[in-house]
Amino acid sequence: MVPVRKYDQNWLPNWFDDFFDNEWMRKANATAPAINVLVDEQQYEVEVAAPGMTKDDFKIHVDADNNLVIEMEKQQTNTAEGDEKTKARYLRREFSYTKFSQTLILPEDVDKQKIGANVENGVLHITLPKLTPEQKQETLQQIEVK
Repeated sequence: MVPVRKYDQNWLPNWFDDFFDNEWMRKANATAPAINVLVDEQQYEVEVAAPGMTKDDFKIHVDADNNLVIEMEKQQTNTAEGDEKTKARYLRREFSYTKFSQTLILPEDVDKQKIGANVENGVLHITLPKLTPEQKQETLQQIEVK
């Protein structure tokens, strides 16, 4: 048990800080969000757990190496301020992903021109439509022999 400091009127916040700031307890925002990848005959779908995130918090693109790059960043200050209505203040506040980036190698049969994304109920959904067999054939480059 942590001894109570005799003349310290703020013993409760200090006790919480002492207990929760130990090195054995890692910060929650150091972990990456969970990712699911589904596949069917027409498409792949990537699902990223993103509670509290909005569409403006995401940047998604295909890089020069044919990778799908998913980045999200939530601009939220971690102050000791609380709720103005109740005059409460936080003893500890860590509700947020601060920054996250994940790179996924795209399969060769993805139609990169039709990739779509939306956020719904705290989950980012990225749809990666597959090329049809006819489209695959069109993408093969024929080289003329001279």
